[in-house]
Parts: sequence; C-alpha cells; structure tokens
Amino acid sequence: MCDTSNEAGISTVVDRKRTGTGELQFERRTHLISAVEILDVTLGNPNPRLSEVNLKIASGEYFGLIGMNGAGKTSLIKCILDFCRPEQGEISIFGQPAHKVAARAPIAYLPERFQAAAHLRGEQFLRRIMQLYQVPYHQGDALELFDSLSLTPTALTLPLGKHSKGMAQKIGLIACLLSGRQLLILDEPMSGLDPYARVKLKTLLQARRHANTPSPTLVLSSHMLVDVETLCDRIAILHQGQLQFIGSPAECLQHFAADSLESAYMNCITGT
Repeated sequence: MCDTSNEAGISTVVDRKRTGTGELQFERRTHLISAVEILDVTLGNPNPRLSEVNLKIASGEYFGLIGMNGAGKTSLIKCILDFCRPEQGEISIFGQPAHKVAARAPIAYLPERFQAAAHLRGEQFLRRIMQLYQVPYHQGDALELFDSLSLTPTALTLPLGKHSKGMAQKIGLIACLLSGRQLLILDEPMSGLDPYARVKLKTLLQARRHANTPSPTLVLSSHMLVDVETLCDRIAILHQGQLQFIGSPAECLQHFAADSLESAYMNCITGT
C-alpha cells in the first residue's frame, strides 16, 4: 500500500493486490484527511495552559475557538503553528507533524495583535508578504478584496503607521486571503472592525468557501459569539485550558438548554 497526501488535505491510497491468476492489480482510493489533528496536548508545567486537549478539524471545515481571556485559545493556536512546543501530545497539519517546516506551507495566519512595519506602504507590505508565500501579487486581486472589505484604494499608498486599527486589520486579512493557502488561522480577526466591516468580512469568508475547490479550512478564535455562530460549522469551548464542548452551534444550544450561543457558553463555564 502507498499513501500520499497534499496540502489541500487529499490523501491518495494505492492498494496492490494479486488476483486468483497471480496478476498484480492496483486500486486507487482518495479521501480527505484532517486539516488539524491535536492528540492529548498539554502545555505548561506545573500550571498547564492547556491540559490533555484532543481535537480534529476536518479539511474544508470552518471551526471556531471560543473562551474568555486566558482560556488557552491563543496558546492552542501557537502550538498548532509550532511557536511553542507542548510538553505532551502531538499535532499534525494535513497529516504532517506540526514541528516540520512542510506542515506550515499550507497555512496563512493573522495574529491577535497584528502589527506590520509602520514605514511600509500598504502595497509594499502586500508585495512582501506574497514574496514570502511565493505567490505572485496582482493589484487587481488586492483591490477586489479592498472593495469587499470597504477599504479605500488609498490604503495601498498610505504608510501602515498612518492606518487606523481597523484599516491595518483589513490589510492583514487581505494578505491572508491573497495567499491562497488552504488553512486560514485567524486569531480575533474582528478586533478593531466596526459592525459594518464585520458583516462584510463574514460575507467574504462565506463566499470564499463556496468559490474555491477544495474549500479552505478556517480556524477562527473570537470573542464575538454571534460571528462564530454565523460562520462556523463546529465550535470548541475552552475554559481554564481544557476543552469543555465540541460540536455544532446548534448542538451547543441543545446540550446546554439555551436559546443563544452566549447563554450556552455561560451555562458551560459556570456549570449551570
């Protein structure tokens, strides 16, 4: 048997077997592998920031991480990105161990506190990021995303140090989207965005999952529970470094006997 996979999360398995006459036959099977697989991860001793976390995120899934400050959301993201190594457990990205350089090739990441070099103009920044991703930069594609997020074209020529927080956040999001990567990890992407921009971003993310084949995978950390409920197929509630719930938003409402995700979340962490 031969097993190969690519960064889109498609695994091809070739089985070899002999017929009754001794003839060798090959059968090819393809299936989607997990975009992210977290097995028994613990981070931090003696006071763990994450404790025995187990989680699978399917290829093409939109997945939300929710929890209060200090719950472990950003720590988990840093482990996925190999920014920090857990004391225990394993993490894989599209079947590759997370500590391998190749595992990070399909990832585009927006940190919680996005800050780019203040002297760079918007277009200079985007060009440099595309060079790092080794993909061509097309101004037309950038301007299309500018329009989708209601960002004026003047942001291309304005130094990033003169951008408002919301403008800078949009530039960071646009860089991730232009990368064409199959795994988007966005840590608090709604931070700094006004309500109108939040709606525009959600509309854009929803449209992109239907426009691309294969569909990108999204890992979204957010305090905006209504945004998570709108966007995500499944969610995980992290509290004090432990996973308290994994399932769809609808399953969360049912499990915690709530009529809103906010109420379900509060019932979860308070034990009511």
